[in-house]
Amino acid sequence: MTDFLFPDHKLLPPMSALRAFEAAARLGSFTIAGEELGLTQGAVSRQIKLLEDLLQVQLFNRTHHRVVLTEAGRYYAHHVSAILGRVMAASHQAAAFGISTA
Repeated sequence: MTDFLFPDHKLLPPMSALRAFEAAARLGSFTIAGEELGLTQGAVSRQIKLLEDLLQVQLFNRTHHRVVLTEAGRYYAHHVSAILGRVMAASHQAAAFGISTA
């Protein structure tokens, strides 16, 4: 079924990687993103690496003290943020159905 709906499903990243990317992009730090998500800096870094390998593009320029989005990273962050916002809104709306029928 997934193959029919998403023929390029191999490019569909895990939600955990998208959440780590969104937080790191917004906060400019893998460490702070990890703190927000309850993950280590290393776990966030691995999720970002997974995305970069999957997409075959560098999303961040890394320095010792901070990370800065590349052009591809800025594009991706804009869309990922919007998508995660839509998923959250849809989740709240779907949950409201359960509340109203309980």
